[in-house]
Amino acid sequence: MAKNQSLHAANRAKQDEFYTQLPDIEKELKHYRKHFRGKTVYCNCDDPTISNFFRYFKLNFEKLGLKRLITTCYKNRQINMFSENDSETAAGVEYVGNGTEPTVFQLKEDGDFRCQECVELLKQADIVVTNPPFSLFREYIAQLFECDKKFVVIGSMNAITYKEVFPLIKSGRLWLGHGPTGKDMLFDVPEDYARELVETKREGSAYRRVDGVIKGRLGNAVWFTNLDHKKRNEELILFKRYSPEEYPKYDNYDAINVNKTDHIPIDYAGEMGVPISFLDKHNPDQFEIVSANDIRTNANVPVKPHGLIKDKDGAIDGKPTYVRIIIRNKGIQQ
Repeated sequence: MAKNQSLHAANRAKQDEFYTQLPDIEKELKHYRKHFRGKTVYCNCDDPTISNFFRYFKLNFEKLGLKRLITTCYKNRQINMFSENDSETAAGVEYVGNGTEPTVFQLKEDGDFRCQECVELLKQADIVVTNPPFSLFREYIAQLFECDKKFVVIGSMNAITYKEVFPLIKSGRLWLGHGPTGKDMLFDVPEDYARELVETKREGSAYRRVDGVIKGRLGNAVWFTNLDHKKRNEELILFKRYSPEEYPKYDNYDAINVNKTDHIPIDYAGEMGVPISFLDKHNPDQFEIVSANDIRTNANVPVKPHGLIKDKDGAIDGKPTYVRIIIRNKGIQQ
């Protein structure tokens, strides 16, 4: 049993080895520059020898006005100065700028973001920026909120629908980053897993070799944050008018269905079901996110912990729809 658990853990770790490209990091983090001045940044899922997050913050340390940069990674990333594959411990790096060299320090534990040493480092940080393991995203986000940290991290778009995640979005404690959804990100991934992505169509649909490195395309990767950015305050321009024919109601919920965010009617005062990609354009001053549990028209419809319209209960004329977020236009009186 123990051997099987170790194999499953190793396989999961392999599938979480997505190394973010520097251009994607630069494109996103330029929208948060004001938040970094005088702050300690912690990258707690990053091997500094290969992490572009560490590279970005080291290169821009003075420009951003950082106070301190800390980076740690799990011990079994790659064979390098931070972790031999048979090592029981891991290491990290601290950088304080001013022309100094990064300081390497040894960890007594394995460098997992949940180990006590890394939790203590997390408590010292102001902002966390990294690409955490997708398979552990629920635990990762929960830890950030438990420690009351600001963050900019990458996760799967599917995480929006998690019962542990969507309530945070609904309550305005978590939102999407500046980068648009639907834009593929390329990650360095192991070659065998890149092929698996294509064969299974699970996380992406393509891979290619660039300068000897395998790049996997993950079309559902997005940025999650609780740092404000300009895009979050932009008003979505609406132009379509409501009609019962174009916007039918759900069988079990008192809301109309909207298939595209750009097709939200300008004159509808009630609840509307929109795609999860709506969050890319969500302005909390313009729209309120509502729990689908509060607008059930059928008492037999179970209460969902995530509060989304999902699965067979979200049917229209008996035909199930895709996952929908329920919203209400704040500017229209009912």
